[in-house]
Amino acid sequence: MTETTRRGLAWAHGCLAVQSLGGMLGPVTFLLPDGRQVSPLHVAPWGSDPDRTTLPPILQELRGEWPCVPFGSDGSRPLPKGWSDAGETFAGADVPHGHGSNAHWSWGDCDERQIVLTCSYPDGHPVRQLRRRIVPDPRAAAVDITLEIEVRRPCRLPIGLHPTFRLSPRPGSVWLEPGAYGEVRSFPGDVEPVATLFAPGGRWSKLESVDARDGATIDAASVPLDQNAEELLQLVGIDGAIALHYRDEGFRARLEWQKEHFPSLLLWYSNRGRKAYPWDGKHLALGVEPVCSAFDFGPAVSSADNPLASPAAPTSLPFYPDQPFVTRYRISVEAAPMG
Repeated sequence: MTETTRRGLAWAHGCLAVQSLGGMLGPVTFLLPDGRQVSPLHVAPWGSDPDRTTLPPILQELRGEWPCVPFGSDGSRPLPKGWSDAGETFAGADVPHGHGSNAHWSWGDCDERQIVLTCSYPDGHPVRQLRRRIVPDPRAAAVDITLEIEVRRPCRLPIGLHPTFRLSPRPGSVWLEPGAYGEVRSFPGDVEPVATLFAPGGRWSKLESVDARDGATIDAASVPLDQNAEELLQLVGIDGAIALHYRDEGFRARLEWQKEHFPSLLLWYSNRGRKAYPWDGKHLALGVEPVCSAFDFGPAVSSADNPLASPAAPTSLPFYPDQPFVTRYRISVEAAPMG
């Protein structure tokens, strides 16, 4: 097992840590103008448990935010009716959230202003390299991140970003405030068979009114949920912004990204639903994941025709060897009213 290494940065408005495994950013402690310190990103509690070596690398020291190239994985679950896996696939397409989520990244130019990492992909993989640049805003409680993707050959891939936010135990203590979006879609099957909640394959106009399998209506913008569940919802055609209002703590965390690169937002409700190790029925976090993907199905499904894809909100993007892909996004915090 390769030892995880870490680098840190402090600036006038906070401090942050980045680890080699997965290139994951977290924790990040922001300093609000009133002097309070807040840390909105999640750090899984099993990061120092010796048994974690039995887990896939992506889970061993799970934390914060990282890129997923490609997003999802092939062959991870049965396909519902109307879905096809006739799209592009390749050796390594079954790795959960891509090689970069499970590999140790190499440190690049790191100084008092920035942290840079690179991740080389295996020979034969359509992706050649990822480069990640993390820069605190010297004037604000914010971090700006750049992701560059270089490929070896023309291909279509689903891609995503994987910010994961911590939640306090009280149901409804955090309100989700997404920008404008087209519709809400639920996963067309079981994310976790014993922890299902939302009606499968559903379509709704508002996150605040999502149908449960038992016929009830759930406000899915109010988290944590008051029922144990492991679920996915996708906001299709979103405008590139969402805020999380931590009502009990009096602050708001914001995530902003380029909507032309990530036209949907996948919400991963890890709401004490998974019972096996390392989740143990206790894990509480919310993945707030800008994606160009069909849920987390993987390249073969997301690059094929599927019920989620449209010209306005595709589920994969084209990549070319002579055109490096560059995208930018931002995580920030601000004071907000209590309650």
